[in-house]
Amino acid sequence: MLPTMKPFINGEYIDSQATGFFTIHDPSTGKPIAQVPKCTQAEMDAAIAAAKAAFPAWKNTPVKKRAAIMRKLYSLIERDLEELTALVATENGKCWSEAAGDVGKALEMTELACSAPSLLMGESLMDTSSGYDTTLYREPIGVFAGIAPWNFPAMIPVGWMAPLAIVCGNTFVLKPAPTTPLTCLKIAALYKEAGIPDGVFNIVPCESDVASTLLSHPDVKGVTFVGSTATGRHVYATAAANGKRVQCLCEAKNHALVLADAPIGRTAAGIMNSAFGCAGERCMALPVVVAEESIADALVAELVRLCKQQKVGPAYDKTSNLGPVGNKAHMERILARIQGGIDEGAQLVLDGRNVKVEGYEDGYYIGHTIFDHVTEEMDVGAREIFGPVLCIKRVKNFEEGLALMNRNPFANGSVIFTQSGYYAREFARHTDGGMVGVNVGIPVPVGVFPFCGHKNSFFGDLHCHGKDAFRFYTESKCVTTRWFDEEEMKKEKVDTWDGSL
Repeated sequence: MLPTMKPFINGEYIDSQATGFFTIHDPSTGKPIAQVPKCTQAEMDAAIAAAKAAFPAWKNTPVKKRAAIMRKLYSLIERDLEELTALVATENGKCWSEAAGDVGKALEMTELACSAPSLLMGESLMDTSSGYDTTLYREPIGVFAGIAPWNFPAMIPVGWMAPLAIVCGNTFVLKPAPTTPLTCLKIAALYKEAGIPDGVFNIVPCESDVASTLLSHPDVKGVTFVGSTATGRHVYATAAANGKRVQCLCEAKNHALVLADAPIGRTAAGIMNSAFGCAGERCMALPVVVAEESIADALVAELVRLCKQQKVGPAYDKTSNLGPVGNKAHMERILARIQGGIDEGAQLVLDGRNVKVEGYEDGYYIGHTIFDHVTEEMDVGAREIFGPVLCIKRVKNFEEGLALMNRNPFANGSVIFTQSGYYAREFARHTDGGMVGVNVGIPVPVGVFPFCGHKNSFFGDLHCHGKDAFRFYTESKCVTTRWFDEEEMKKEKVDTWDGSL
């Protein structure tokens, strides 16, 4: 029998009354490794009720004490880093170093949460009018819900979401991805060990009908979501219609513009990590390269050469360069998209569809795949594939390349490879991408800056990360004060109430 993981509600792992289960598979082997209950509506309601009950006391806990618990949590994640890395690699399929990076980003955001005493500071101004002073405070809002994707089991649910919401004084209900819930369920125990009070952090694996409660329940005050654009639109519209604060980080189709003056070797090496790292399963992957025609042949040849040097293998083999994709259904979708690119007329210069890993024949492996001569109207180069598939589009010059990139409906990130300061500056000024890289293939900012996607890659006005996150998880309160001088009141013969009725 498979081990059964338990939901975490009101400070403990509970025995679910669910009759159905999600089966968790190891992408490297294709074998089932655990099952997680599909929690009931009553269990979701219990988690929301626990979070609501815990909110008043947690809100009134001084921020310095909340930050101290986060410092303890940071040390516990760091202590268990090896175990958590292995768990991410096993349930998600990331290569070992990438899995360690996933947990490392959760650590980075937990460290940011430790800065809450300074980042939650308000503003004040004396004599806003004669004798009047005004102070702005930032206060927690209530119960927040997080709906997490499967591709980053640590970084997103227990990095971007939970620690920042909680350190701001809110309580949290997390709906993890059904294929990768194990890491965050493990980290829940570390929250408990760090001293988070019961009910402040809850994890409820469930199907979409139960999760939809989070979008409409009157006791849930805000929702943070990461996933597809179609689902993000629904989450944003539904939660906002119910009066909730919402942010939705959605899909992308990031492009890189490679100019003729870019050094081919270093540029190709940067593209390799960006396009194929984490098997391309990240919203800041680089699935499209827009190359100036004069250097396109040389760039493609170098990319193919580098791909052929890389080892495809199981996630927990530390010599693997490219691990499996996340799950079987997703593997089948990627394979269908590759065939679609062929049918559209794109030139398949490197085919990763028939990769076999000895001893892991049932794993979900797709090798490095490169399409050349992809045109703007081809679906393979326009919509997110979320796999180890790179598309090459060719242009005549900088202006044509920038215009092509900006016509894409997604704008999470955009990149330019060049030695020209002029074109780098022009690109940074005029690209639609929210996160811009100059000779940097994955321009994800460190946690103190916002993760700021644009266009159909983001719905909302406050991003995760940085000061934006602390604004998202709090609301402003302005207090205007005036004090009267007793002697002046006597001179002015101001009547005062003596307390009698």
